[in-house]
Parts: sequence; C-alpha cells; structure tokens
Amino acid sequence: MKHDARIAILYPGDYEARQKATPENNRFAQVFAALQDLGVNALPVVYHDDFFAEVRQQLLTVNGVLVWFNPIQDGRDRTILDALLREIAALGIFVSAHPDVILKMGTKEVLYQTRHMGWGSDTHLYASLEDLCQTLPVLLSRGEVRVLKQYRGNGGLGVWKVELAAPLAAVNEPPDTRSPLPLDTLVNVRHAQRGSVAEAITLGEFVTRCAAYFANSGKMVDQVYQPRLTDGMIRCYLVQDKVVGFGHQAINALYPAPPGAHLGEAPEPGPRLYHPPTLPEGQALKHKLEQGWVSEMQQLLGIETESLPVLWDADFLFGPKGEAGEDSYVLCEINVSSVAPFPDSAVPYIAQAALARTEAARQKRGD
Repeated sequence: MKHDARIAILYPGDYEARQKATPENNRFAQVFAALQDLGVNALPVVYHDDFFAEVRQQLLTVNGVLVWFNPIQDGRDRTILDALLREIAALGIFVSAHPDVILKMGTKEVLYQTRHMGWGSDTHLYASLEDLCQTLPVLLSRGEVRVLKQYRGNGGLGVWKVELAAPLAAVNEPPDTRSPLPLDTLVNVRHAQRGSVAEAITLGEFVTRCAAYFANSGKMVDQVYQPRLTDGMIRCYLVQDKVVGFGHQAINALYPAPPGAHLGEAPEPGPRLYHPPTLPEGQALKHKLEQGWVSEMQQLLGIETESLPVLWDADFLFGPKGEAGEDSYVLCEINVSSVAPFPDSAVPYIAQAALARTEAARQKRGD
C-alpha cells in the first residue's frame, strides 16, 4: 500500500555527509528499506548544530522524524537540536524520541525514580557534589561497592566503580551507624569508558574528578554494585511497550580482573550478540517487562504508551537468585537517544510503529 507520509531519519554527521546522504549509505539502511516497503517516503537528514537552520527547513516538510543522536555527540550536547525538535513536535509533526520523553526515561535519574520497582536496587541520587560527599563515604564505610553514573552520558562516560582499596579494620559499630570515611582513604576506582583501567586514588581525588558532572545542574546516580555482573548483561530492545529483540554481552564494562590479578588486568568489553524476541533465555524478562514493568514505569513517570519511543532499550544485570533458584534482574540503564545497533528482528516493528504514530499525528493535525 502506498502512503504519502514522509518520515525523516535524523542522525549526526558533517556537511559533506549531509550532501551525500542516501537511504542506502548509512547504518539505518534496513529501517529505510522497511519504511519504503510500507509505502513510506523515507529520507535521510544529517544533522549538525552548524547547519541546524537548513535542517529545520527540511523537517518542516515531513510528517514524522525518527532521531538517533547521542546526549554528547562530538563534544556537544543536544541543546540546539532538542529546541528544534520541540518546535517541530509543537507543530504536530511526530518526533521520536521526543526530548521531553528522553528527560523522563532516558537519563540515569530513572534508576532512582524507579528504585522501588521489581527491577530496582539500592540507589541514591546526588543533586550536588555536597550530596555525594555526605553519602558516598558512609556507604563505602560499610564495605559496599558502588557504581556512580553521571545524569546524562553515553559510551560509559561518567560511570565509575568505587570500592575500598583495602578492608577496614573490624569495628563494633553496626553498618548503619558507622562514621563516614575521611577523604584521604584509599579507594580503587575504574571508569567504564572503553580502554580505562582501575587505579588506586584517595577518596578526595575521586570526589574532585566528579565535580565536573555537577556543572550546569548536573547530577549523579549511585547504585550498589551487582556481583553477578560477571554473568553478563542483557539488553532488551523495545518498540514502545513491546520487546522486539535482545542483546547479550558476556564481558561488559567494569568486568573485574581475575582473582589475584593486578587491577589493570581486567578484560576489555566483548561483543554484544543479538537475538530475536523469541530467545528462550529471555522469556522471563520479556514477560516481566511487557506484563508489568513497562506500564509501572509509565505510571511513575507520566508517559502515555503513544509517547513511548519507537525504539529504546533497557540494560539489565542479574540480581540475587530467588529461593527457587530463579533469576532476578536489576536495571542499570535505559537508552533512548540513539539506540544502535539493534537486532534485525526489531526493524519491521520500528517501521510499523513509526508509520502508525506518524499517521496518528497527521490525523490529529488534519493533514
């Protein structure tokens, strides 16, 4: 069936890439083909802040926009792009993911806001460096291993594992009443960015490193470390409220060094293997998401199903096993801004959802 809908796929690039862009010469070629199979006129829109006005004129001619653009792209944030997308959406053009939806579910703060859900864990939110200084030393004094994450970021930037470099001397105080550690306490820290190695520094030095994450109203989220990280990470790919594929990464960021090995001998993250939504090992998690967790998250965050991103993913680590030996799952990140690559199984769902939401927006607009 032929549609007259025009859907743009927006992704980053320079002006040369913009001039040469075709539906076939980018990493979204499968999505372009699937949209074209549905009769949609799909067009590539390469974006950079330097030529945003030209992109704006192009977006005013379409009915829908699918956006793949990182929170931090080539050293720049999305301030200009998000303002443009809000303007376009206000005109009745479908935008996914809408910047307001990204702010609700695509930042690390979602880990704190949903901490009491079935996927939650012990999580703290630091709205300032002072908050971090008050709470983190207390948590470390209990012998806990923590993972701190900046509010917005990608590629492991601003994600740190922190633990004591040496066990504390035995004390009689209960863990909940122990005094915070002094800032000259030695801690082992490791950045999750690829190529980073663990190092021993003082707690004060680590606090200083975190200061930059609080600039411009930034925040950090602090989660308890999951010992079963060595069992791998499961990434669930969703189109709105439906699981459309899985990714499994056996060796992921912050994977520890072998017992007795030097801190710097931790392995680099390995490849992510992709699977369809029928993966047998993923059915328990798929059921939890589709039958409860996604709708519970929507209620907590105030997101209608129609506003859920056309494509998003949720990363899970294995939590403690239950009494019957069943797995539990701990959410460690939701990605919304630029989910790629993704399983082949997701492609038709992406195209169908994009067309459905675009047509709904057109009908509402009266096109």
